[in-house]
Amino acid sequence: MKVTMLLADAAQTVDNKLYILGGGWSITGPAPSPSAIALKIEVPWDQTNRKHTFELSLFDDDGQAVLATTPEGERPIQVGGEFEVGRPAGLAPGIPIDVALAFNFGPMPLPSGSRFIWRLAIDKQSKEEWQISFSTRSVKHGQLQHRAAHFSANVSVCTRPRPYCRAACRQTDC
Repeated sequence: MKVTMLLADAAQTVDNKLYILGGGWSITGPAPSPSAIALKIEVPWDQTNRKHTFELSLFDDDGQAVLATTPEGERPIQVGGEFEVGRPAGLAPGIPIDVALAFNFGPMPLPSGSRFIWRLAIDKQSKEEWQISFSTRSVKHGQLQHRAAHFSANVSVCTRPRPYCRAACRQTDC
């Protein structure tokens, strides 16, 4: 199977098509923010009309599963399920069939200055190209406090990098 993965701010599927907002980033943070992963899976003709399992898991740069605190204790951050695609009538034999999947995540408190990898497994198999990585920015002294103060004073968060902040929001303390 061929898989295309994209990190985004938000994503959804409608009629097996992906709708992506803020897609294509690989650096985030340092403050936790919502994120999403959009997947387009090309299922080969000979693997249609049967169920496939998938698991999407988050790992740190050392290959260790990233854990989240849940009511049941520490658990790996992952999603999984099944998909099945049928062969549409009139389609020539041998043509792969697409499956679109989207997963949205709330803000995750990931360590700043770190690298992470989302890894996909289909039918308990994974390939090098079935993963996508991202980094979290390092926290600079006062950076998170600056954004919090800016938010409370102006009811909007300045999201531009520091060199451009003054021109965009006209704050003298940026």
